[in-house]
Amino acid sequence: MTPPRRQPARSRIPGLRRGAVLATVPVAVAALIGAAAPTATGVTGTEGAAGAGDPYFPLSGNGGYHVRHYGLTLGYDTSSRHLDGTAVLTARATQSLSRFDLDLSGLKVTGVTVDGTPAAFRRAGQELVVTPRHTLRSGGDFRVTVRYNGTPKPVTDPDGSTDGWTPTDDGAFVASEPQGAMTWFPANSHPTDKSSYDITITVPQGRTAVANGVLLGQRTAHGRTTFRWREAQPMAAYLATATVGKFQVQQFTTRDGIRVYNAVDAREAQAAAPVLKQLPSVLAWESKLFGPYPFRSAGSIVDHAPGVGYALETQTRPVYDSAPDLSTLVHENAHQWFGDSVSLTAWKDIWLNEGFATYAEWLYAEQHGGDSAQKAFDALYARPASDPLWAYPPGDPGNGKNIFGTPVYARGAMTLHELRGAVGDRDFFRILRAWAAAHRGGHGTTAQFERLAEQISGKRLDGLFHTWLFAKGKPKNA
Repeated sequence: MTPPRRQPARSRIPGLRRGAVLATVPVAVAALIGAAAPTATGVTGTEGAAGAGDPYFPLSGNGGYHVRHYGLTLGYDTSSRHLDGTAVLTARATQSLSRFDLDLSGLKVTGVTVDGTPAAFRRAGQELVVTPRHTLRSGGDFRVTVRYNGTPKPVTDPDGSTDGWTPTDDGAFVASEPQGAMTWFPANSHPTDKSSYDITITVPQGRTAVANGVLLGQRTAHGRTTFRWREAQPMAAYLATATVGKFQVQQFTTRDGIRVYNAVDAREAQAAAPVLKQLPSVLAWESKLFGPYPFRSAGSIVDHAPGVGYALETQTRPVYDSAPDLSTLVHENAHQWFGDSVSLTAWKDIWLNEGFATYAEWLYAEQHGGDSAQKAFDALYARPASDPLWAYPPGDPGNGKNIFGTPVYARGAMTLHELRGAVGDRDFFRILRAWAAAHRGGHGTTAQFERLAEQISGKRLDGLFHTWLFAKGKPKNA
């Protein structure tokens, strides 16, 4: 079959996984200025753009503001599959705003306020269009409160797969790459807009609700349990989760002081246990290679969601649709450095996520008694020119349909192996650590990675990167 958009939890086939200097305030790449429009008070402002300017997903994200913090209060009934939500967004205007958009799909909005004052709103496809009573001044902070409810449904992506809030037989599997965040909360949903999060989830007693970051507390009353989670580090909306189910929970702290929270469906517990037992050693190994672990907490959410077909690197706590194998665990946790801490500026650079995490699998195997990275490379390179591996260049896959295809994962990893061969191990691993450190909590681009590699190695590498990332077809003379 064609490589899945994300690696199935039990796949061990190499390359078929799914999975800038740090900006002081990471804002949407295009805080685009729209046409001037009068507000209700007659003061002239500008309309925030309906998208962040990404050609692969034109309506994802929004222009004119940066969300600094999300406060999400959710109530989910696992029987009726009804969600009640209140989202409080603390934001800063990056232009004078007479109107702005939020991404929200399907759910019914019952009220919107801006700085405590009721605001006009309307729906336009996935856009929630908000008109505050007064113009929001450029550089000023404001607070948006959205109350909403309904039955959340996943969104279908260009490649035909689904993401977002996916119902399960005991709750919901919530994995939102690339555009599913809008299925369960109103968001500025592009990777360039990163924020801190407080997520409070109330579910029927007997269910566990797991989100990102650190568990602040939980309490049960009147047959319902409320879980309070906090992710203080910057996080893109697609990396947020609020997965609900009947889970067995394990909590501990690693020797490095990382707080681990594992939630495992009982049906997957036996298969998952020997793999999750290795999480501390995997994190220690990755920290040695890539630099200090970028977050305070870690863990795993192992659900029983046979209809999903992939795992996702939700920040601090990857979510798996079934018990993962060790290779997948390595892959998803490598993303905590490459994809989560260092995030994309544009979806065309997705190889910076998936190629890096796939190469981490190769490195782990190489250093733990498995095949060498060279052997993995050679097996892939032996594929004929007609193979899907060479269908399009990973540095710019061309559209949203291709971003989770084989070239992004496998040829992306092959690019890193070629780089390693060109600069030598010493400089190669210096490059990986410098990339993770320089862009920690922020964003990066392919061009920035190329420049960093040249600076550290002292070599011209434009030909190598062009051949492996941007040239069409199978590269020659590898």
